[in-house]
Amino acid sequence: MTGPFHNLGRWTERYPLARLGFAADFAVAVVGVAIATRVRFAIDTQLPPGFPFLTYFPVVLIAAFVLGTRAGIITAILAGVASYYWFLHPGGAFDLTHNGAIAMAFYSFITGTEIALVHWMQRSNRLLVGQREATARLAETRELLFRELQHRVSNNLQMVAALLTVQRRQIADESAKAALDEASRRLQTIGKISRQLYDPAGSGQALDVFLDQLARDVIESSTDRPIGHLVSGVTDAGLSPEAAIPLALVVAESIANAIEHGFAKEQRDCMLQIRLQPLRDARLAVEIEDNGRGLPDGFTLANSDSLGLRIATMLADQLGGSFSLKPGATRGALARIELPLAA
Repeated sequence: MTGPFHNLGRWTERYPLARLGFAADFAVAVVGVAIATRVRFAIDTQLPPGFPFLTYFPVVLIAAFVLGTRAGIITAILAGVASYYWFLHPGGAFDLTHNGAIAMAFYSFITGTEIALVHWMQRSNRLLVGQREATARLAETRELLFRELQHRVSNNLQMVAALLTVQRRQIADESAKAALDEASRRLQTIGKISRQLYDPAGSGQALDVFLDQLARDVIESSTDRPIGHLVSGVTDAGLSPEAAIPLALVVAESIANAIEHGFAKEQRDCMLQIRLQPLRDARLAVEIEDNGRGLPDGFTLANSDSLGLRIATMLADQLGGSFSLKPGATRGALARIELPLAA
């Protein structure tokens, strides 16, 4: 909760505002009781008989709330003496009557209850503040540890990718080299995705920003050619990291497939369009369309021997969605991923 009520809550947690010495508490009590007595005299003619403590209760409560239990007790004692002397019948004396004793007993009970409730409330506030500070420290420690874990996992993935690259140099078979290249690229992509997705609060990341950076990373790691990309579509949908990582891998495979097979070597206007389309029934579609040479004649996703496309199909199925690859509206190819937002 934010706003003025939040600030008021934090302000009241500071009570008692000051812990003074006995002399200062006594002086404040005397001043407060004097003011309450003066006000009581001022309104005495306006009140019916039987309200001797009317102006003293607030003073006791304020003293206990602002300065603590001791100040509240001192104020209650002085206020009781003043009210008993001035405003209990017959007034101007300390003659103890049966009715006066009953009134003072009620006064003692009410002021004692006030002070006790204030004391318990402030004690609970202090405990709450202490627990909240301890929780904040634990959360900060958790965040630091998790960041370090993510950093190490990402570094380990990058190291494995580098080892695969070194191993590639010792292999003569071109198909084996290509397989190692693909494995290295995928590991690098997963490492970058892990860094980008991490959020210590566990909340999802804006998809358009995430996919824009993902496209940059895949293009940068896949080719030296100038390939443009544009992310369009408005959605406030967010995915958890558990769902966003498979989605990111599907998108990355689609982009890599377009770069490798979609664009001719001589093409200079290479462009990728990434579109977000919120659907009914809490579903989301992500489309990746290129302006390349299109799919081969007779191409079907079911008969494709591409490992990347098989991985994309498998990951989409795991999310409860679907993956398709079809000819684009005018040219090129269109990859489409549909998935439920609750993936």
